[in-house]
Amino acid sequence: MREIRKTVCNRDCPDACSIVAHVEDGKVVQLGGDPAHPVTAGFLCWRTNNFLPLQYSPERLTTPLLRGEPVSWEEALDFAARELLRIRKESGPAAIFHYRSGGSLGALKHLVDYFFSEFGPTTVKSGDICSGAGDAAQLLDFGVEDSHDLFDLLNSRNILLWGKNAVVSSPHTVPVLKESRARKMLIDPVWHKTANLCDAFVQPRPGGDVALAMAVARVLFERGWIDPQAASYCDHLDAFRALAFSRALGEWCAEADVSLDIPGDIAMRLHDGPTSILVGWGMARRVNGGAIVRALDALCAISGNLGIAGGGVSYYFWRRKNFDFSFIRKPPPRTVLEPLFGPEVLAAADPPIRGIWITAGNPVAMLPESVTVDRALRSREFVCVVDAWQTDTTRAATLVLPTTTLLEDDDLLGAYGNHFVGASRQVIPPPPGVRSDLQIMQGLAARTGLGDLLAGTARQWQERILRRDAGFTVADLEERGPQRSQLSAPVLFADRKFKTPSGRVNLMTSAPPRAQVTPAFPLYLMALATDKSQSSQWSKGQRPGPPVVTVHPDSAEGIPDGGQGLLQSSLGSLPIQVRHDSRQRRDVALMAKGGHLREHRNANVLSRARATDLGGGASLYDEPVRLSPS
Repeated sequence: MREIRKTVCNRDCPDACSIVAHVEDGKVVQLGGDPAHPVTAGFLCWRTNNFLPLQYSPERLTTPLLRGEPVSWEEALDFAARELLRIRKESGPAAIFHYRSGGSLGALKHLVDYFFSEFGPTTVKSGDICSGAGDAAQLLDFGVEDSHDLFDLLNSRNILLWGKNAVVSSPHTVPVLKESRARKMLIDPVWHKTANLCDAFVQPRPGGDVALAMAVARVLFERGWIDPQAASYCDHLDAFRALAFSRALGEWCAEADVSLDIPGDIAMRLHDGPTSILVGWGMARRVNGGAIVRALDALCAISGNLGIAGGGVSYYFWRRKNFDFSFIRKPPPRTVLEPLFGPEVLAAADPPIRGIWITAGNPVAMLPESVTVDRALRSREFVCVVDAWQTDTTRAATLVLPTTTLLEDDDLLGAYGNHFVGASRQVIPPPPGVRSDLQIMQGLAARTGLGDLLAGTARQWQERILRRDAGFTVADLEERGPQRSQLSAPVLFADRKFKTPSGRVNLMTSAPPRAQVTPAFPLYLMALATDKSQSSQWSKGQRPGPPVVTVHPDSAEGIPDGGQGLLQSSLGSLPIQVRHDSRQRRDVALMAKGGHLREHRNANVLSRARATDLGGGASLYDEPVRLSPS
């Protein structure tokens, strides 16, 4: 008999969808979106609709692996505890590195941080490869990082999608965009399907967004389209104006590679508000990513679109504000900058990093210089990876511990694309031999002298972590489904007060240069999100053959559409298949992110480990490459 059970998706996606699972004889046979959830609205993305092949994949891990061989949980946890205690005794806790990424966004994943904080504190990561530069930019500008209510877009007269591919990265924003009567403009060096939602499409040079924003700012100042009250809530207004006037309009346009009429069109849309700017996370994945987001923050501020319905500049929804992690108090002895994982682990000294524990991450696939990351892991004494499937990272591990999937999860989830919080619940039990992260850490705590540290059920920890002023309880989430947080106002900064030291917007006064390609390597490599995978989790696997690289026909170096070639950077090369697309710029080479190193599909083998200008982000979209016939 078929049963309907509901849960919330815990994967690294802004939407945190409410899922309807159809269960027969203990097996999930169909997934769908919950029509009762205002954002999910009855549909799921392709990758989650097609999650069941992954859930029931023969590659699913169901037993611990020690040096590639199956072992019991007792043996696995005894070994892990023994290694961690040995390394701590010999070299101190800084010799142990706990790396937690965003493969699962459940609030209880922070309990792994809690364990390693109390066990050490140990070394942890800093920065964020996905959003670090933008996070730092908005915190610097506004003192807080959040957004208007998602449905406030229906109050906008204009919407600027700046580097945002909503169709792929925020699919549940698309219905809101379609319902909105606002004029919409996509500003992105890459043509993608979101352009079909817009009345205008601007294709600036990769990384030229600061120059374009400065050109727009100059037009706003020249035409007197600055909010008359801007000086009362913005610091450094004169310095920002001087920055905009430091180059002629034509020079800014040449730097951005756009025609002279474009800044005026964008300025008019900002002036004819309310106007909302939706900033894509890819904007921050450039050498000057922090400056790009700061420039967009400034445009929104000086044009009077902050603090009004239908306005705002949305980069992120503050999902963590609903949870209280104040019990994790001990500062780490040192950090490893996430985009520099490989080089910094190899170079670490006094003490060297001898052991690494990896939670909710596949750093070999997802971080720059994948080969260096792989070498860093394989050269450590002890590496433990907690995952549900074999990955490039588990293959470099000493110990692999099998954990639960999104259909077996028991956790709380906040969204970073809306203000809803939901409870992830087991729709089916995990296979025998699989444990949750909490159960794994409880077993480890019992073996390392921290037996009572993580005592309690998942439900008890959820009640401890959920903030009382969020406006609902864990029981409410279980009984009524996801709830909108009361900690986020429908309109951000409605009082025009900001959490900066001065209480005013901190406008940028200078900007670093963008990255540039060279005659030897004339294309910017951009390994972009795809609707077929969640980072390195491919719902139905990857197509056979070499990875596809999409370029303008004029940039294909004579390789025909569908032909074979090599994609090369200063680090190495990949055999690839070329696809022509005349809608793309002539200076970009597009790949799907999340390809596997073992299958020679990983774009990160070509990308240098470089941090962004702010926030410890990764400059993933700025690597110069070239095509050559194979």
